[in-house]
Amino acid sequence: MPQTTTHGETTGGFEKSPGWLDWLDRPATPTFRLPEGAVDAHCHVFGPGAEFPYASERKYTPCDASAEHLFALRDQLGFERNVIVQATCHGADNRALVDALIRSEGSARGVATVRRDVRGEQLAELHAAGVRGVRFNFVKRLVDRVPTDSLEEIVAKIAPLGWHVVIYFEAEDLPVLYDFFSGIPTDVVVDHMGRPDVTRDPDGPEFGLFLRFLRENPNVWTKVSCPERLSVTGPKALDGEQHAYADVVPFARRVVEEFPERVLWGTDWPHPNLKDHMPDDGLLVDYVPQIATTPELQRKLLVDNPQRLYWPEGD
Repeated sequence: MPQTTTHGETTGGFEKSPGWLDWLDRPATPTFRLPEGAVDAHCHVFGPGAEFPYASERKYTPCDASAEHLFALRDQLGFERNVIVQATCHGADNRALVDALIRSEGSARGVATVRRDVRGEQLAELHAAGVRGVRFNFVKRLVDRVPTDSLEEIVAKIAPLGWHVVIYFEAEDLPVLYDFFSGIPTDVVVDHMGRPDVTRDPDGPEFGLFLRFLRENPNVWTKVSCPERLSVTGPKALDGEQHAYADVVPFARRVVEEFPERVLWGTDWPHPNLKDHMPDDGLLVDYVPQIATTPELQRKLLVDNPQRLYWPEGD
Protein backbone atom coordinates (compact mmCIF):
# COMPACT_ATOMS: atom_id res chain seq x y z
CA MET A 1 0.00 0.00 0.00
CA PRO A 2 1.24 3.56 -0.69
CA GLN A 3 2.81 5.30 2.26
CA THR A 4 0.67 8.00 3.85
CA THR A 5 2.23 11.08 5.38
CA THR A 6 1.28 13.80 7.78
CA HIS A 7 0.43 17.23 6.41
CA GLY A 8 3.41 19.26 5.26
CA GLU A 9 5.84 16.40 4.76
CA THR A 10 7.71 15.60 1.57
CA THR A 11 9.02 12.04 1.69
CA GLY A 12 11.48 10.06 -0.37
CA GLY A 13 14.40 12.41 0.22
CA PHE A 14 12.71 15.36 -1.53
CA GLU A 15 12.68 18.88 -0.10
CA LYS A 16 9.83 21.29 -0.69
CA SER A 17 10.47 24.31 -2.87
CA PRO A 18 11.46 27.38 -0.81
CA GLY A 19 8.40 29.27 0.35
CA TRP A 20 6.03 26.42 -0.47
CA LEU A 21 2.57 26.88 1.05
CA ASP A 22 1.07 23.69 2.50
CA TRP A 23 -2.60 22.82 2.08
CA LEU A 24 -4.90 23.35 5.04
CA ASP A 25 -5.61 20.18 6.98
CA ARG A 26 -8.73 21.54 8.69
CA PRO A 27 -10.78 23.50 6.13
CA ALA A 28 -14.11 24.97 7.14
CA THR A 29 -17.29 23.03 6.49
CA PRO A 30 -19.07 24.96 3.72
CA THR A 31 -22.45 26.53 4.33
CA PHE A 32 -23.47 25.93 0.71
CA ARG A 33 -24.92 22.46 0.40
CA LEU A 34 -23.69 20.81 -2.75
CA PRO A 35 -26.28 19.12 -4.98
CA GLU A 36 -26.45 15.35 -4.88
CA GLY A 37 -23.85 13.81 -7.17
CA ALA A 38 -21.52 16.84 -7.12
CA VAL A 39 -18.07 16.40 -8.71
CA ASP A 40 -14.84 18.16 -7.77
CA ALA A 41 -13.69 18.34 -11.38
CA HIS A 42 -10.17 19.68 -10.86
CA CYS A 43 -7.86 18.39 -8.13
CA HIS A 44 -4.49 16.67 -7.83
CA VAL A 45 -2.49 14.13 -5.88
CA PHE A 46 1.20 14.65 -5.07
CA GLY A 47 3.25 11.55 -4.28
CA PRO A 48 3.80 10.50 -1.58
CA GLY A 49 7.33 11.03 -2.80
CA ALA A 50 8.60 7.87 -1.10
CA GLU A 51 6.20 5.80 -3.21
CA PHE A 52 5.80 7.94 -6.33
CA PRO A 53 8.95 10.05 -6.86
CA TYR A 54 8.68 13.53 -8.32
CA ALA A 55 9.94 14.02 -11.87
CA SER A 56 13.52 15.09 -12.42
CA GLU A 57 12.37 17.80 -14.87
CA ARG A 58 9.85 19.33 -12.41
CA LYS A 59 9.78 23.08 -11.86
CA TYR A 60 8.68 22.75 -8.22
CA THR A 61 8.64 20.22 -5.39
CA PRO A 62 5.42 20.15 -3.34
CA CYS A 63 4.56 18.66 0.01
CA ASP A 64 2.95 15.24 -0.31
CA ALA A 65 -0.82 15.24 -0.83
CA SER A 66 -2.09 11.68 -0.91
CA ALA A 67 -5.20 10.06 -2.31
CA GLU A 68 -6.34 9.39 1.26
CA HIS A 69 -6.17 13.10 2.06
CA LEU A 70 -8.02 13.99 -1.14
CA PHE A 71 -10.84 11.54 -0.51
CA ALA A 72 -11.18 12.72 3.09
CA LEU A 73 -11.56 16.28 1.79
CA ARG A 74 -14.11 15.08 -0.76
CA ASP A 75 -16.24 13.61 2.00
CA GLN A 76 -15.94 16.63 4.29
CA LEU A 77 -16.94 19.11 1.58
CA GLY A 78 -19.83 16.97 0.35
CA PHE A 79 -18.62 15.90 -3.09
CA GLU A 80 -19.31 12.41 -4.36
CA ARG A 81 -16.71 12.19 -7.12
CA ASN A 82 -13.40 13.67 -8.26
CA VAL A 83 -11.59 14.38 -11.49
CA ILE A 84 -7.89 14.10 -10.70
CA VAL A 85 -5.55 15.98 -13.02
CA GLN A 86 -1.94 14.94 -13.45
CA ALA A 87 0.35 17.53 -11.87
CA THR A 88 3.45 18.82 -13.65
CA CYS A 89 5.63 17.83 -10.69
CA HIS A 90 5.09 14.19 -11.75
CA GLY A 91 5.76 14.81 -15.44
CA ALA A 92 4.48 11.97 -17.62
CA ASP A 93 4.79 9.42 -14.81
CA ASN A 94 1.12 8.81 -14.09
CA ARG A 95 1.55 6.17 -11.37
CA ALA A 96 0.32 8.35 -8.49
CA LEU A 97 -2.72 9.33 -10.56
CA VAL A 98 -3.50 5.74 -11.52
CA ASP A 99 -3.11 4.57 -7.93
CA ALA A 100 -5.62 7.19 -6.78
CA LEU A 101 -8.08 6.23 -9.51
CA ILE A 102 -7.90 2.56 -8.59
CA ARG A 103 -8.32 3.33 -4.91
CA SER A 104 -11.41 5.43 -5.70
CA GLU A 105 -13.27 2.32 -6.90
CA GLY A 106 -14.89 4.21 -9.77
CA SER A 107 -15.64 7.46 -7.96
CA ALA A 108 -12.79 9.30 -9.70
CA ARG A 109 -11.73 9.89 -13.26
CA GLY A 110 -8.34 11.14 -14.40
CA VAL A 111 -6.57 13.45 -16.82
CA ALA A 112 -3.06 12.20 -17.63
CA THR A 113 0.10 13.63 -19.14
CA VAL A 114 1.65 11.55 -21.93
CA ARG A 115 4.51 11.96 -24.37
CA ARG A 116 4.38 11.66 -28.14
CA ASP A 117 5.88 8.15 -28.06
CA VAL A 118 3.12 6.76 -25.82
CA ARG A 119 2.00 3.34 -27.02
CA GLY A 120 -1.51 2.10 -27.58
CA GLU A 121 -1.27 -0.49 -24.84
CA GLN A 122 -0.19 2.20 -22.36
CA LEU A 123 -3.21 4.30 -23.27
CA ALA A 124 -5.44 1.25 -22.88
CA GLU A 125 -4.09 0.68 -19.36
CA LEU A 126 -4.73 4.32 -18.45
CA HIS A 127 -8.25 4.08 -19.85
CA ALA A 128 -8.98 0.97 -17.80
CA ALA A 129 -7.85 2.81 -14.67
CA GLY A 130 -10.26 5.68 -15.37
CA VAL A 131 -8.28 8.23 -17.42
CA ARG A 132 -10.47 10.13 -19.88
CA GLY A 133 -8.25 12.97 -21.06
CA VAL A 134 -4.75 14.36 -21.49
CA ARG A 135 -3.43 17.72 -20.34
CA PHE A 136 -1.25 20.11 -22.31
CA ASN A 137 0.37 22.83 -20.22
CA PHE A 138 1.36 26.07 -21.95
CA VAL A 139 2.21 28.10 -18.84
CA LYS A 140 5.86 28.96 -19.40
CA ARG A 141 6.86 29.12 -15.73
CA LEU A 142 5.64 25.54 -15.17
CA VAL A 143 6.83 23.60 -18.21
CA ASP A 144 9.16 23.81 -21.16
CA ARG A 145 7.23 24.61 -24.32
CA VAL A 146 6.26 21.49 -26.27
CA PRO A 147 6.16 21.67 -30.10
CA THR A 148 2.59 21.66 -31.37
CA ASP A 149 3.32 18.87 -33.84
CA SER A 150 3.97 16.45 -30.96
CA LEU A 151 0.67 17.46 -29.41
CA GLU A 152 -1.07 16.73 -32.70
CA GLU A 153 0.43 13.24 -32.63
CA ILE A 154 -0.87 12.66 -29.12
CA VAL A 155 -4.35 13.91 -30.01
CA ALA A 156 -4.49 11.47 -32.92
CA LYS A 157 -3.70 8.63 -30.53
CA ILE A 158 -6.21 9.52 -27.83
CA ALA A 159 -9.13 10.51 -30.07
CA PRO A 160 -10.22 6.89 -30.79
CA LEU A 161 -10.60 6.35 -27.02
CA GLY A 162 -13.09 9.21 -26.80
CA TRP A 163 -10.75 11.20 -24.59
CA HIS A 164 -10.65 14.97 -24.46
CA VAL A 165 -7.81 17.50 -24.20
CA VAL A 166 -7.27 19.84 -21.26
CA ILE A 167 -5.29 23.00 -22.00
CA TYR A 168 -3.71 25.33 -19.45
CA PHE A 169 -2.55 28.72 -20.66
CA GLU A 170 -2.51 32.38 -19.70
CA ALA A 171 -4.69 35.00 -21.34
CA GLU A 172 -1.80 36.84 -22.94
CA ASP A 173 -0.89 33.73 -24.94
CA LEU A 174 -4.34 33.04 -26.41
CA PRO A 175 -3.90 35.22 -29.53
CA VAL A 176 -0.87 33.18 -30.61
CA LEU A 177 -2.42 29.81 -29.74
CA TYR A 178 -5.99 30.57 -30.87
CA ASP A 179 -5.82 28.81 -34.26
CA PHE A 180 -4.03 25.76 -32.88
CA PHE A 181 -6.53 25.34 -30.06
CA SER A 182 -9.43 25.84 -32.48
CA GLY A 183 -8.10 22.99 -34.64
CA ILE A 184 -8.09 20.34 -31.90
CA PRO A 185 -10.68 17.77 -33.09
CA THR A 186 -11.66 16.36 -29.69
CA ASP A 187 -13.55 18.00 -26.85
CA VAL A 188 -11.29 20.61 -25.23
CA VAL A 189 -11.40 21.79 -21.60
CA VAL A 190 -9.72 25.08 -20.67
CA ASP A 191 -8.30 25.33 -17.17
CA HIS A 192 -9.43 28.31 -15.07
CA MET A 193 -10.95 30.42 -17.90
CA GLY A 194 -7.53 30.83 -19.49
CA ARG A 195 -6.31 32.84 -16.47
CA PRO A 196 -7.83 36.26 -17.27
CA ASP A 197 -6.46 39.45 -15.78
CA VAL A 198 -9.35 40.30 -13.45
CA THR A 199 -8.16 43.89 -12.99
CA ARG A 200 -9.39 44.48 -16.53
CA ASP A 201 -12.93 44.93 -17.79
CA PRO A 202 -14.82 41.63 -18.22
CA ASP A 203 -16.43 43.31 -21.25
CA GLY A 204 -13.02 44.30 -22.61
CA PRO A 205 -11.11 42.86 -25.58
CA GLU A 206 -8.88 40.41 -23.68
CA PHE A 207 -11.69 38.47 -22.02
CA GLY A 208 -13.79 39.10 -25.11
CA LEU A 209 -11.33 37.01 -27.13
CA PHE A 210 -11.77 34.12 -24.71
CA LEU A 211 -15.56 34.38 -24.95
CA ARG A 212 -15.26 34.44 -28.74
CA PHE A 213 -13.12 31.31 -28.56
CA LEU A 214 -15.91 29.53 -26.70
CA ARG A 215 -18.61 30.82 -29.05
CA GLU A 216 -16.76 29.79 -32.19
CA ASN A 217 -15.78 26.34 -30.91
CA PRO A 218 -18.74 24.37 -29.50
CA ASN A 219 -16.37 21.52 -28.55
CA VAL A 220 -14.60 23.79 -26.03
CA TRP A 221 -15.52 23.67 -22.32
CA THR A 222 -13.96 25.66 -19.50
CA LYS A 223 -13.37 25.36 -15.77
CA VAL A 224 -14.55 28.40 -13.84
CA SER A 225 -12.33 27.40 -10.94
CA CYS A 226 -9.38 28.85 -9.04
CA PRO A 227 -10.53 32.32 -7.99
CA GLU A 228 -7.67 32.21 -5.50
CA ARG A 229 -5.20 32.19 -8.42
CA LEU A 230 -6.88 35.02 -10.28
CA SER A 231 -8.04 37.38 -7.54
CA VAL A 232 -6.32 40.60 -6.59
CA THR A 233 -8.77 41.45 -3.79
CA GLY A 234 -8.14 38.06 -2.15
CA PRO A 235 -10.02 35.82 0.26
CA LYS A 236 -11.46 38.48 2.55
CA ALA A 237 -14.77 40.17 1.84
CA LEU A 238 -14.36 43.88 1.14
CA ASP A 239 -16.60 46.82 2.08
CA GLY A 240 -19.84 46.42 0.20
CA GLU A 241 -18.99 42.85 -0.82
CA GLN A 242 -20.25 39.85 1.11
CA HIS A 243 -17.98 37.22 -0.36
CA ALA A 244 -14.33 36.41 -0.99
CA TYR A 245 -12.66 36.71 -4.39
CA ALA A 246 -15.32 39.20 -5.47
CA ASP A 247 -13.22 40.55 -8.36
CA VAL A 248 -13.33 37.16 -10.13
CA VAL A 249 -17.11 36.76 -9.87
CA PRO A 250 -18.10 38.91 -12.90
CA PHE A 251 -15.82 36.86 -15.17
CA ALA A 252 -16.90 33.44 -13.95
CA ARG A 253 -20.60 34.32 -13.72
CA ARG A 254 -20.52 35.62 -17.29
CA VAL A 255 -19.15 32.30 -18.54
CA VAL A 256 -21.54 30.16 -16.49
CA GLU A 257 -24.56 32.09 -17.72
CA GLU A 258 -23.56 32.17 -21.38
CA PHE A 259 -22.21 28.60 -21.60
CA PRO A 260 -24.10 26.65 -18.90
CA GLU A 261 -23.68 23.31 -20.69
CA ARG A 262 -19.89 23.62 -21.01
CA VAL A 263 -18.61 24.69 -17.59
CA LEU A 264 -16.93 22.69 -14.84
CA TRP A 265 -15.67 23.54 -11.36
CA GLY A 266 -13.09 22.11 -9.00
CA THR A 267 -11.18 22.96 -5.84
CA ASP A 268 -7.68 22.66 -7.36
CA TRP A 269 -6.64 20.97 -4.10
CA PRO A 270 -3.87 20.95 -2.88
CA HIS A 271 -3.38 24.32 -4.59
CA PRO A 272 0.17 24.14 -5.96
CA ASN A 273 2.43 27.15 -6.44
CA LEU A 274 0.39 29.75 -4.60
CA LYS A 275 2.49 32.59 -3.23
CA ASP A 276 0.39 34.84 -0.99
CA HIS A 277 -2.20 32.66 0.76
CA MET A 278 -3.48 29.11 0.99
CA PRO A 279 -7.25 29.02 0.35
CA ASP A 280 -9.77 27.37 2.61
CA ASP A 281 -11.55 24.72 0.53
CA GLY A 282 -14.78 25.27 2.44
CA LEU A 283 -14.65 28.95 1.47
CA LEU A 284 -14.09 27.96 -2.15
CA VAL A 285 -17.23 25.82 -2.10
CA ASP A 286 -19.15 28.77 -0.67
CA TYR A 287 -17.93 30.82 -3.66
CA VAL A 288 -19.85 28.57 -6.09
CA PRO A 289 -23.34 30.10 -5.65
CA GLN A 290 -21.86 33.52 -6.45
CA ILE A 291 -21.02 32.39 -9.98
CA ALA A 292 -23.81 29.84 -10.50
CA THR A 293 -26.72 31.72 -9.00
CA THR A 294 -29.61 29.28 -9.41
CA PRO A 295 -30.08 25.63 -8.45
CA GLU A 296 -30.34 24.77 -12.14
CA LEU A 297 -27.00 26.37 -12.97
CA GLN A 298 -25.40 24.82 -9.90
CA ARG A 299 -26.57 21.36 -10.91
CA LYS A 300 -25.26 21.77 -14.45
CA LEU A 301 -21.89 23.06 -13.21
CA LEU A 302 -21.33 20.49 -10.49
CA VAL A 303 -23.29 17.40 -11.56
CA ASP A 304 -24.66 17.20 -15.09
CA ASN A 305 -21.68 18.56 -17.03
CA PRO A 306 -18.92 16.51 -15.35
CA GLN A 307 -21.18 13.45 -15.49
CA ARG A 308 -21.62 13.89 -19.25
CA LEU A 309 -17.92 14.38 -19.88
CA TYR A 310 -16.37 11.86 -17.49
CA TRP A 311 -19.09 9.28 -16.75
CA PRO A 312 -21.18 9.19 -19.94
CA GLU A 313 -23.97 6.70 -20.20
CA GLY A 314 -22.60 3.23 -20.85
CA ASP A 315 -19.07 4.07 -19.62
